[in-house]
Amino acid sequence: MKKQYTAEAVAAGHPDKIADQIADKIVDACLEKDPFSRVAVDALVTKNKIVLAGEITCQVSINYEKIARQTIKELGYVDPDWQFSNESPFECYIHQQSPEIALGVDIDGAGDQGVMYGFACRETAELMPLPSMLAQELVKKMDQIREKKILDFLRPDGKSQVVIDYEGDQPIRVSTIILAVPHQPAIKRSQLEANLWELVVSPTIKKYFPKLIIKKEEIKFIVNGTGVWHLGGPASDTGLTGRKIMVDTYGGLVRHGGGCFSGKDATKVDRSGAYGARFLAKNIVAHGLADRCEIRVGYTIGYKEPVIFEVETFGTNKIGLEKIKKYAINLLDMSVKNIIEKLDLRQPVFARTARYGHFGRGEFSWEKVVK
Repeated sequence: MKKQYTAEAVAAGHPDKIADQIADKIVDACLEKDPFSRVAVDALVTKNKIVLAGEITCQVSINYEKIARQTIKELGYVDPDWQFSNESPFECYIHQQSPEIALGVDIDGAGDQGVMYGFACRETAELMPLPSMLAQELVKKMDQIREKKILDFLRPDGKSQVVIDYEGDQPIRVSTIILAVPHQPAIKRSQLEANLWELVVSPTIKKYFPKLIIKKEEIKFIVNGTGVWHLGGPASDTGLTGRKIMVDTYGGLVRHGGGCFSGKDATKVDRSGAYGARFLAKNIVAHGLADRCEIRVGYTIGYKEPVIFEVETFGTNKIGLEKIKKYAINLLDMSVKNIIEKLDLRQPVFARTARYGHFGRGEFSWEKVVK
C-alpha cells in the first residue's frame, strides 16, 4: 500500500533554536565547572530582547549574559537593523533549584516525571526515519553555504520540510521539498530557487538516494511559500526553548512523551530517559533483533527505577519479544543514575545537540552501537 510521510527541520538560526542553544550552552558551562550541576533553564528571544529564566544549582558562578550574547553572535545575528542582535537588551531571572526537587535527585532519583520514547529503523544508515534525516540535512547544508559565504545573501533563519512516498514500509521517492530562508531584498526568487536546488537539494537527495536520477520537474519544490522573506529571526517570530520537540527527535513519525531536552541536565529524565531509550532501540535494530523498534519508558520524580519499560517491534522482531526485552535490560539498566553513568551524561556535550536533531549523529554516546 502506498502512503506518504513528512518531516520538518529548522536552521540553527531559527528563533526556537537560538533559545535551545543558549539554554544548552548554559547547561554545558555549568557541567564543565561542576559535573553535578542541576540545571533547568529556558531562554526567550524576541524583538530586541533576550530573556533567561529557570533554576540552577552550580558550585561556580556562571556569566549567563556572556553565554547568551556570544551564542547569538556565533549564529550571525550581529546587525541591529534586523531588530535583534547580540547587543539586544538582556534580562535574567535564574534562581536556585527547588529544595523539593533537589531532595529526589539527591537520592539518585529522577528529577522529573513523564513518558519518553526511543526509536530506530532500517530506513537510513543512521537507523533513523528517512524524512527526518533528509529534513535535517537540508537545513544543515543551507546553513553551511551561508556560513561559508557561498551564498552570502542568505540570512540566519530557515526551515525545511520533505514529503516521502512509501511502498509499504519502504521509502521509494521524494515527492515534495519545501525550503524557507530569509535573504537580502535585492535577490530574486528565481535566483534563490536555482541556487538552493543546486547547492542544497540535489546533493542531499543524492546522499540518501544515490541511485536515484533526480529530475527537478518530478519533485514539487517550494521556496519561501509567500514569495518574499527578508526579515527573519526573533524580530518576526519569537523563539522559546523546547518548542521544536518533533524536530529534535524523529520528525513526527514516532510517538513523543511531550518533554523537551534543551536547558536540562541529565537528572531530568525528559533528556536522559529519551537518550537511554534511543540507545537501546538503536542497538536492537543494529544487531538484527528487529527491523523497527520503539522503547517506551516512564518515570516518576524521586524514584530511581522507571515505572514502566516496554519494547515494541511492530511485528519485525527476529526473536521473541521477551528475549529482546531481556537483552535491552541487560544492555542498559534504565535507572536514572545508571543512564547518566553509562552514557557519560555529566560531560558538557549538550550544546551540540541543540541544532540538527539529537539522534542519528554518531558523535554522541547514546548513538554508539556496542559489540
